[in-house]
Amino acid sequence: MKLKLISCEILYREMCHLVARSRNQVDVEFLPKGLHDLGAPKMLHELQRVVDAVDPARYSAIVLGYGLCGTGIVGLQAPAIPVVVPRAHDCITFFLGSKEHYLEYFHNNPGVYFRTTGWIERGENLVQLAGQVSIHEQLGGQMSYDDLVAKYGEENARYIWDQLADYTRYYRQLTFIETGIEPDRTFEETARQEAERRGWAFEKITGNLSLLERLLEGQWDEADFLVVPPGSRIGARYDEQIVEAKP
Repeated sequence: MKLKLISCEILYREMCHLVARSRNQVDVEFLPKGLHDLGAPKMLHELQRVVDAVDPARYSAIVLGYGLCGTGIVGLQAPAIPVVVPRAHDCITFFLGSKEHYLEYFHNNPGVYFRTTGWIERGENLVQLAGQVSIHEQLGGQMSYDDLVAKYGEENARYIWDQLADYTRYYRQLTFIETGIEPDRTFEETARQEAERRGWAFEKITGNLSLLERLLEGQWDEADFLVVPPGSRIGARYDEQIVEAKP
């Protein structure tokens, strides 16, 4: 089977590892992490553009390296071939192997902030999607406090400044997910140093790439994957299925 993988670059190392081991022929296109920062409508527009550019005569299906991602994939329409998406709220599910494992860990560790190879390499301090404006920037992320006051007024400016200045205030633990593809301990040490710098607890856990492996192998059981038929769109659900196909 020949597949077209469209994936967030946060999964770069893990996806490349799995593509190399897959029995299928998988052509890969990575999109910048900053796509999320544009908000759901613009993220959807860009994803749809990339999906529509895929030649349906060359592939059996398009597989997405995305979860629901803040509804960024909601409304995405399958072209002349199916689109397959894991049932996941976000990419952390991919690193832990299942939505159930992610939910269990999150409930047992409130206030946790995750790091992986991709989040360390590509998740911060990037110049992404040149010429487009992120939500952070729209709210004033590049503005001084005085500029915010002039634009929004004193009370609103104080609130925006506080929110932009300390988005990590509710976290108290940093968890590094080791998936087995790391070349050495550099990524772990980087995560450990970040936790120490922020005054957070640190934990390293063993990840599980089986969900992504099944995505690339074509093992799309209904419990863990949504197969969107040609012409249908991705919709959001507010239960354990997370996503659904809509005509």
